[in-house]
Amino acid sequence: MLPFTHASGPIFQLSSLHSSTVTPAPAKLVIASRESRLALWQAEHVRAALQQYYPACDVSILGMTTRGDQILDRSLSKVGGKGLFVKELEVALEEGRADLAVHSLKDVPMDLPAGFALAGIMEREDPRDAFVSNDYASLADLPAGAVVGTSSLRREASLRARYPHLQVAPLRGNLDTRLGKLDRGEYAAIILAAAGLRRLGLGARIRALIDVDDSLPAAGQGALGIEICSARDDVRACLAPLLHQPTALAVSAERAVSRVLGGSCQVPLAAYGEWRDGVLSLRAFVSSIDGVRRLEAAAEGPVTDAVTAEQMGRAVAADLLRQGADVILAELTSSSAPPAP
Repeated sequence: MLPFTHASGPIFQLSSLHSSTVTPAPAKLVIASRESRLALWQAEHVRAALQQYYPACDVSILGMTTRGDQILDRSLSKVGGKGLFVKELEVALEEGRADLAVHSLKDVPMDLPAGFALAGIMEREDPRDAFVSNDYASLADLPAGAVVGTSSLRREASLRARYPHLQVAPLRGNLDTRLGKLDRGEYAAIILAAAGLRRLGLGARIRALIDVDDSLPAAGQGALGIEICSARDDVRACLAPLLHQPTALAVSAERAVSRVLGGSCQVPLAAYGEWRDGVLSLRAFVSSIDGVRRLEAAAEGPVTDAVTAEQMGRAVAADLLRQGADVILAELTSSSAPPAP
């Protein structure tokens, strides 16, 4: 792992990164949320935090069904990517029906549409992937040909590289839907984010946590992001107390890697930042879907603000590109493109 050297570069704007001032909130705030049980838990978590700081504020939740929730028969990489989970929520923000939207940060596109901003990132839950099975204790216990379900090309690539004797199958739907498919015997095991299971009190379903060395997390995994219309300075200010600076800096570096490399659901890409004794260690990889070709890069060093977090992420991405990541990315983009008319 190479030390990270501060260099000039573009500024990644993360709102109120160093602010600890509690600003008077509006009399009423509406949170837009997907209607899955996990998404509503996350919205309720933010609602409770806001009411702790602003007890006089009426905070409510507007539940919505997104296109990503409706399309369950095709992999996310083939139907439009992560933006399908946030578009309807952004429309509610734009129309004034909601003041903020709560997302699992790993589901938020790296580049937001004009007029929107990430105004808060809350403290991260466990970022690791979880092995869930009713019959087996770990991935190593699965017999040849066993079917493992996952919705992520990143997880698929890691599985195919480490366990080529297993069969990897697509798995869509909200958390309860995925667990239901496992319980009906459609899969021998499934891989899910540990954070979602723990947030819903389903930690007992986790048979094993997969070490980050074996399954590097996605950018932002385990963190909650709060999106607003960029012109809403009043909402931005009242969200400042909810910001968790170490998480915000780590995921800012992770998302910078993904942004440079055009990270989407069509790319097996991981980026994970971890704090050790005040130093941020950032690791990333790009892989072919079959896991045969895998490029890795890492950096570590003191990261004190959004600028240096962005620069570290861009440096790691540049290292991957020097190794030939652009070739893998071009092949993945070409293979996922729709056929010519």
